[in-house]
Amino acid sequence: MAKPVHSMIRVFDETKSLDFYARAFDLHVADHLKFPDFALIYLRHPSSHFEVELTVNFDRNEPYSLGDGYGHLAVVVAHEGKTLARFFFVADPDGYKIEVIQRGGRFG
Repeated sequence: MAKPVHSMIRVFDETKSLDFYARAFDLHVADHLKFPDFALIYLRHPSSHFEVELTVNFDRNEPYSLGDGYGHLAVVVAHEGKTLARFFFVADPDGYKIEVIQRGGRFG
């Protein structure tokens, strides 16, 4: 049986990314592995074991080009028990799109 555990994205500015994911989605560091050339930072929400893995390459001098192959991450939210919107997109500091879906139905 397969169990999804994380999705990885490369980020340019660790501090900006950690701040964004904490404030926007309440994702906090579950683990931080530092190697000589890069770091792997695993973010998790208290309600789920699924993680977002941020990869920070220390020798990077400019933001990544996202190209045309990346789709998006999706998160489910509730807003004070009321419908805020069915869905919308936000972008993180590196330009990755994140789909925010109203909690309910298939995404309850």
